[in-house]
Amino acid sequence: MAVHVLDPVTIGQIAAGETIERPASVVKELVENAVDAGARRITVSVESAGVASIEVVDDGTGIAPEDLTLAVRRHATSKLAIAADLDSIATLGFRGEGLASIAAVAHLDVVSRRLDAAIGSRVKAHGETIGAVEPAAAPIGTRVRVESLFANVPVRREYLRSTNAEFNRISSWLASFALAYPRIAFTLRHDGKDVWVMPDSADPRERLAMVFGREAAKTLLSLDDAAASTIDGSVRGFISAPGADRPDRRMQLLFVNGRLLRSSLMAGAWTAGYATFTMTGRHPYGAIFLDLPPEHVDPNVHPTKSDVRLRFGSQVFDAVRRSMSATLQAHATARFRENTGGFHQAGISPAPDTIDASLAHVQSLFENGESDSDAVPGRRLRVLGQIHRTFIVASDGEALLLVDQHAAHERIAFENILEAARTAAPSQPLLVPHLVELDGEQSAALDRSLEALSEGGLDIEPFGEGTYRITSAPAGYRARPFDVAGFVDDLTADPKRRDVRERIWASLACHSVTVAGERLEPDEMTTLVDRLQRCVNPMHCPHGRPTMVRLDPDDIARMFKRV
Repeated sequence: MAVHVLDPVTIGQIAAGETIERPASVVKELVENAVDAGARRITVSVESAGVASIEVVDDGTGIAPEDLTLAVRRHATSKLAIAADLDSIATLGFRGEGLASIAAVAHLDVVSRRLDAAIGSRVKAHGETIGAVEPAAAPIGTRVRVESLFANVPVRREYLRSTNAEFNRISSWLASFALAYPRIAFTLRHDGKDVWVMPDSADPRERLAMVFGREAAKTLLSLDDAAASTIDGSVRGFISAPGADRPDRRMQLLFVNGRLLRSSLMAGAWTAGYATFTMTGRHPYGAIFLDLPPEHVDPNVHPTKSDVRLRFGSQVFDAVRRSMSATLQAHATARFRENTGGFHQAGISPAPDTIDASLAHVQSLFENGESDSDAVPGRRLRVLGQIHRTFIVASDGEALLLVDQHAAHERIAFENILEAARTAAPSQPLLVPHLVELDGEQSAALDRSLEALSEGGLDIEPFGEGTYRITSAPAGYRARPFDVAGFVDDLTADPKRRDVRERIWASLACHSVTVAGERLEPDEMTTLVDRLQRCVNPMHCPHGRPTMVRLDPDDIARMFKRV
């Protein structure tokens, strides 16, 4: 076939195929236009999940009669004047394709009235046919009605899912989008009935309850924005507390300058920020709002404007990560104070022997067999005993505290490994190097980890085919043989969900401390609990599991049917 220019109808349907995927896409385009028009109230009404009709009514500035026919034409917009404006886009829409793409696959009816007009105007469009502008009675603002969506594209209509599934997409997107605009009232109707109404509110948690559920919204943590001082802009939002997580990332919401985007942009920041606060296979949730200079954001990278590029992406990524980490650490400290009767000594520099001893068997934590509980002034916890050689039972006189001895010791060891790497603490040569044999996959995993292990104080070198020897370790580590094979298996099974050094050091800590089923002496348990109180994050092991559980008097009373 000879090269030729496509006809306008074909061009329109190709563009619509990129922009209008389903009814929710239509709602997105129309609602974003309403926000750009300065609306304070937006009502979305759909029939048959939008397939029969979609209507969006707003009280924004409206469209002048002379602009109506241009508004529904392709590449006509009031939001850009020259190409240079693409470098500093401050509106949600800018391409001038939304209404034209909708008209290419549906019947479009637009009625609008400006504040200074005595009467409104109407225009209808379908495909490349645009009707004449007619006078119409209308309130101030704009009403856009879309009917018979995809009637001329039967394959696209067959692609749609059930009515409930398509409507849920609309409801989910609109409720999530409304999080960024608390001063705009949103209403969603389906088949003539109000499904939900979001009045304008200064309290963002009222909107959070609609998206994440009322109980979840109560526990969301307000993001610490101190890290935002390192970027030209602001970072704010709400994130889930450790232990409140979900099986996927769908509820990790991201807004950049009011634009709801796919969470993949900052998925790594969520992973890094929650590195030691959530378990493998589970994902935190929440909403992050980035307010950046328009010239630092390029939204012209995807037909549906669902992704952006950031000029200083690495700095923004780091600011979000550090904001999450600071918020979670503050929350962990507060929870630990509550669980332990108000005592926490995070940030106290451990004694010089602590870094050495914490990497060894738990017995080496207690030099000369003596507890260092007196070194913790104001300690209110009293260790009562051990259950199943796995859990330490303690009490502050008001409640019971169950401490997972392995998770607690793992947290202590992990933070001391971090400190050893930060201060370049010297390792101690072993009198007799320890040899270990690994298979091919294990050898490859260990080879990738040798440098990070050395930074953490464990020196391992190749010693023949598939054989390695441990030549030095942090002081005190030699007291117990180290399960290198188990450590390497842990590395190969663990996905890359955090910084590689943190993963390696977390596994190193896991395989160099006391384990479940190991008997501890009273002084050993007391010292372990005391040392845990010195940690920056005493509530979770480096793999995200909790280190302790508190049983309040009410919890115990319920067990005995007293309440």
